[in-house]
Amino acid sequence: MASLSLDEALDFAVSIGASAVEIAAGGQSSAPHMRVFELLEDPRRRAEFVDKLSERGLRLAAVNCSAWPMHPREGERHVEIIRAAIRLAGALGVDKIVTMSGCPGESAQARAIHWITFPWPEDRYAILGEQWDRAFAVWHDLAEYAVQHGVTRIALELHPLQLVYNVPTLQRMRTEIGPVIGANVDPSHMFWQQMDPVRVVHALGPAIFHVHLKDTEMRADSLALNGVLDATPFADIDRRSWIFRTVGQGHPASFWRSFLGALAEAGYEDVLSIENEDPLQPAQVGAKQAADFITGLNAESVSRGKR
Repeated sequence: MASLSLDEALDFAVSIGASAVEIAAGGQSSAPHMRVFELLEDPRRRAEFVDKLSERGLRLAAVNCSAWPMHPREGERHVEIIRAAIRLAGALGVDKIVTMSGCPGESAQARAIHWITFPWPEDRYAILGEQWDRAFAVWHDLAEYAVQHGVTRIALELHPLQLVYNVPTLQRMRTEIGPVIGANVDPSHMFWQQMDPVRVVHALGPAIFHVHLKDTEMRADSLALNGVLDATPFADIDRRSWIFRTVGQGHPASFWRSFLGALAEAGYEDVLSIENEDPLQPAQVGAKQAADFITGLNAESVSRGKR
């Protein structure tokens, strides 16, 4: 929706039946609809922003800040963006931000993050321990800052290239930092890593703070040769082992029924936030299709008395 104005984007959200929105405040992605530092500095702009939501009957469900704290070159700036997102959320009366745990490099001289996913050789595994020590220090500080500003839920997306990317790593961070840390569950990243999103939901239970709706299509021919650790550029769609898809285009309705059922059993009663990165269709077409698909499944659940 980056090409739309804020008014156009909110009108589109209403047109597909959304009752709440999650808006990006910066980090990896541009933030054309929520200029966080400008909104913090100008109470009048904040009031106008709130009015645009309320006059459409929309709720701001979360402030999204897909940042890379601890990145060797971008980390300090991204921590400041997270802090700004926290302050803005508090000023807007929103108690949740959605972000990522981050991942450091391997040393003070690093130019990029160093995501360690293999327990050998031993020197790499020692670096992983040092990375966690650094992450704990950063997130103790950010969690305290969040609570001070009225943000009681930090939903870390279980995302590759981050220290927190699966159930054990989320639990490790939550155990160390406390209940202010929870998960943003996005099935799309779990599919290609061969995780089971339904079992993830059952395992995390009340630690689920947010849900992204995005699908993944596994492409058998490329997968057979490349495996899931496929560095083929996303733009080279035909050669990739997997691509992101609109909900329902990668996995059948039967999976999504099970996923929604698991969320209900876990006591999750917040938003299902459509995140559209399908390269095979226009963004607005995909978002409308996703909304219709999930609305239909929710209606089925209600008619059966399950949700």
